Amino acid sequence: MKRLLIANRGEIARRIIRTAHAMGIETVAVFAEPDAGALHVREAGSAYALGGSASADSYLRVDRLLDAAVATGADAVHPGYGFLSENADFAQAVIDAGLTWVGPPPSAIRALGSKSAAKALAAQHGVPCLPGYFGDDQRDETFAAEARRVGFPLMLKAVAGGGGRGMRLVHEAAQLLPALQGARSEALSGFANGDLLIERALLRPRHVEVQVFADAHGHCVHLGERDCSVQRRHQKIIEEAPSPAVSAELREQLGRCAVALAQAAGYVGAGTVEFLVDGQAFFLMEMNTRLQVEHPVTEALTGLDLVEWQLRIARGEPLPLAQAAIAFNGHAIEVRLCAEDEHHTPHTGRVHRFAPPPLPPGLRFDHALESGSEVSPYYDAMLGKLIAHAPSRREAIDRLAHALDQTVVLGLSTNRAFLAACLRHPVFHEGGALIPFLAEEGDTVRAMLQPPPDAVLAGVLAAVFGARAPAAALPCPFARPLRWRHGDQVLDLALQEQGQGALSVDWGERRLSARVVPGRVVIGGVSWLVSAVPLGAGRWQVQAGAHTLALTDLSLAPRERTGGASAARELRAPFNGKLIAVHAQPGAAFARGEPLLVIESMKLEHTLAAPRDVTVEALSVAAGQQVAPGQLLVTFAA
Repeated sequence: MKRLLIANRGEIARRIIRTAHAMGIETVAVFAEPDAGALHVREAGSAYALGGSASADSYLRVDRLLDAAVATGADAVHPGYGFLSENADFAQAVIDAGLTWVGPPPSAIRALGSKSAAKALAAQHGVPCLPGYFGDDQRDETFAAEARRVGFPLMLKAVAGGGGRGMRLVHEAAQLLPALQGARSEALSGFANGDLLIERALLRPRHVEVQVFADAHGHCVHLGERDCSVQRRHQKIIEEAPSPAVSAELREQLGRCAVALAQAAGYVGAGTVEFLVDGQAFFLMEMNTRLQVEHPVTEALTGLDLVEWQLRIARGEPLPLAQAAIAFNGHAIEVRLCAEDEHHTPHTGRVHRFAPPPLPPGLRFDHALESGSEVSPYYDAMLGKLIAHAPSRREAIDRLAHALDQTVVLGLSTNRAFLAACLRHPVFHEGGALIPFLAEEGDTVRAMLQPPPDAVLAGVLAAVFGARAPAAALPCPFARPLRWRHGDQVLDLALQEQGQGALSVDWGERRLSARVVPGRVVIGGVSWLVSAVPLGAGRWQVQAGAHTLALTDLSLAPRERTGGASAARELRAPFNGKLIAVHAQPGAAFARGEPLLVIESMKLEHTLAAPRDVTVEALSVAAGQQVAPGQLLVTFAA
């Protein structure tokens, strides 16, 4: 293996490049048009343009990826995760082209890539599985009959793929048909396979997965478990190892079952066996036949480089360590930094300012971010992963939360502060977070994001003086009136510049002394670290301390704005995406909460529901259309 083509993008491509270069292996990056100037392209030894923008036109094109390997002289292909990493046909095509495939054999991908096939294989080898329906008959009436047999609540899952796409929790029979339609649509879009299975639902389990590695010489080991229970939309956002709920005895049982399943499938390379854990009982979910997003957690705990292991095994080398030689040290936690707000709505746009936190020993930041990066709607919302490792779980939590506080990503919404609040939530802090954690505690977490009044004022002052410093010498005898909005709050201020950089601010009944210097606002002797970027039309995004603020300058706007009534009659697109279903039609009536439209964005489907009981007056879009944030979709009757 001399030259490695990385059939992926972003932070995982950078991660693979780092290890490959350390091993003396040349690298080739590939890129779609939106990624032409991306970091992974600049860091690789060479790069190849795939063309296109959407995944289907670029990173999912087997022919173009093989063309890239031939054109650049690559002799091996690493698929990363996502895209074609679990596609047996791609693996076979790479092998047939005479290249080294850094992954499991196509036969193992086929045996385990289907959740139904994996459960059948697991049952043969004593791995516990939940009761369900895993058959080939995909008719609605068959699912209805099987649902009655299995019993509610139940989980619908896509047979292929992962990442939470094609999953629906169904509590009662009336929800089954729309859940089938939605899950099939999402599965077809994400994996080109709409087949589903039914599984009895556990309502309060943990999601615990086991990292396994196998070589071509018949050896297989596990590298411990990761707890991935904190999720939104069935997608993980916090992962940690070891699990706070897994005993040494349970770890041994999980590891034994994971290794047994891998060996039964003739597995080679890195894989992850995922389980639902309910008390001391556990049940197989699926096996992911690739490297996981959260592999740095295991690397921190074991001190091993899992990408290096992948490359060595692909070269035919035996596993570097036997099971007895694998040791676990301390506690590690990873958070996924995503381009989404606190309600998990995806956002796209430009990163105007990026500053990573200081990274002393025990902190790691895998990302593909820089100031000026464009976050497009074509790919996943994840921007990067911040990982902390410490002797104890509480130290790891504190270290990671503090690092999130110090991370600056401005220009679009992220879940940075939301993640820090999750880490500090008492349920998570005490190790009690189960899969329903965010469903049950999400509002409490969001309440923790409310900034104190002085943080908002610091943000306003940072924006007001974003382009210039306060008067250094000449005081102003007049107070300047200011009006700024933060969320539903409007701040009416009187600001007087007093010379030598000093300010006096009247805010309601408060009179405050303040000072603005580059990067800081001092209010009443308390210093706030600030960073501010203009977004246009009087809008600013500011980070004041750990708080991210969306601010709008209303100082020149009329006090009474008209149009509120018309705005209440409009439904506008909250983000970029493609309309894949339109239920709203002129004249049709909808009850509050009924679906009006479905938008696909960042590989997931998002339903826009009626905000109240409404009648549709006009429809401004059609199915299949791309929509932009703020675009008018539906007008309701008065």
